[in-house]
Amino acid sequence: MDEPIVGTEGEPLDGVRENMRVLDRSGAELGSVELVKMGDPEAVTTAGQTGEGTAGGIIGVLRRAIGGAEPDIPEPLAARLLRKGFLKVDGKGALEREKYVSADQIDRVEDDNVHLNVDKADLVKATTRAP
Repeated sequence: MDEPIVGTEGEPLDGVRENMRVLDRSGAELGSVELVKMGDPEAVTTAGQTGEGTAGGIIGVLRRAIGGAEPDIPEPLAARLLRKGFLKVDGKGALEREKYVSADQIDRVEDDNVHLNVDKADLVKATTRAP
């Protein structure tokens, strides 16, 4: 495939789907796409962003009940990701925390790879929120 996968609007997230490989600017593999969340330009805070109703069936309900709201990062970074849209990247190793990629950090989507325009160190890591 020669052309990048983009949607009709040209949004960077349009061609992204779960389990695609994510590569940083240098070509290093960071992991795979765990979650794709399209942007909501009206999102000012994370209020009302605790899940997608019953999307994903019983697995989606369990994921939201166990994992909580996405993105799992502090405000105001969470609100910024919700406005722009984001990917959640599952790290390659068992001890590596998930990372979040803002839509504007995506350079292109080719074949089954998401190429970023930033290095791994530039990405926001998931946190564990206190209940």
